[in-house]
Amino acid sequence: MKFNVNQQDLQKSLNYCQGVIEKRSTLPILSNVLLNVSNSKLTITATDLDVIFIHEIDNVEIIEEGKTTVTSSIMYDIIRKFSSGKKINLFLSAENKLQLESEKSVFHLNCINETEFPLTDENFNQNEFLVKSKQLLKLLNKCKFSVSNDETRHYLSGVFLHQTQIEDKIFLTAAATDSHRMSISKLRLNEKVEFEPVILPKKTIFQLCTLLEDYEGDVKISNIKSKIKFELNNSILISKLIDGKFPNYVQVIPKNNQKKLETDLKLFLDSVDRVASVSLDKKDGVKFNLSKDTLNLSVNNANSGDGKESLNVKFAHDLEISFNSRYLIDVASQLDGDKIEIFFNDMGSPALIKDPSDFDSIYVIMPMKG
Repeated sequence: MKFNVNQQDLQKSLNYCQGVIEKRSTLPILSNVLLNVSNSKLTITATDLDVIFIHEIDNVEIIEEGKTTVTSSIMYDIIRKFSSGKKINLFLSAENKLQLESEKSVFHLNCINETEFPLTDENFNQNEFLVKSKQLLKLLNKCKFSVSNDETRHYLSGVFLHQTQIEDKIFLTAAATDSHRMSISKLRLNEKVEFEPVILPKKTIFQLCTLLEDYEGDVKISNIKSKIKFELNNSILISKLIDGKFPNYVQVIPKNNQKKLETDLKLFLDSVDRVASVSLDKKDGVKFNLSKDTLNLSVNNANSGDGKESLNVKFAHDLEISFNSRYLIDVASQLDGDKIEIFFNDMGSPALIKDPSDFDSIYVIMPMKG
């Protein structure tokens, strides 16, 4: 194989691959990317056996077609240190040596034969539907921070993606919870689609978000029993799904939280962030002492000290309640408008957080005891 490719195109593609490839893989081949030069394009494939990422680069000058695999991290490190936008010449100088040449640099990288690369040919069903990339990105961003890190409850370590219907409107809805907090967001679909509910693994979500950030256009989604496929313009992401049943999250949404607090989002976020600074491990609760139109925030840490701050809010009740500061900051950072609304019941009940500028997303946070 022998071909020339633009440095930026190759760097971008290999950068995506870094997110898929495991740093400490027991199988050497899984540290490699598969390079396939044919039909006037370069196709790069990376996998960790759970996720497969395929990326095509079009404007490639091919002198001789061929395939090989090469260590992803080393190749990426070299490519990104080459001058930006320059032409890189690559060619297989021997069966297990790939030569990279750009300007005055020449490298020879060890290869493993492409026949060892694990490729599964999945026949995805024809039930595919399209969503806009930025809508899907927003949906995932609104939920991903609530995904659980608890290995024992694997069914919570992903985002639950499913179709819902409200009156005659159809939505693609995402939900995530770690049982201390929950995020739910939805995007409108034009029509009902054939789509089984799935739990998307955390790694897949982060990889997909990276791709979606750089992409404007439609994403084609299709799934078979245990896998899901996302097709972008010249990238494909195929992922195994989390096997398990996601809890009935709808019943956790508070129904009778009548005490509404409304305040400026940026002031609230900055205030919580400042007060929480006194606590090193962020495990200390931020205490809300609420009275008419005033929110007094305080954090008290036996080892490092205490901090308090007061904020003008719209509120017509008296209430004391504490929250994990990290959870509040995570939610507030995802709101789009300039206001935040928090609905309370009592000091032991979860709070419901809404964004007045986004009716499609809601958040629930459990209070801290004590």
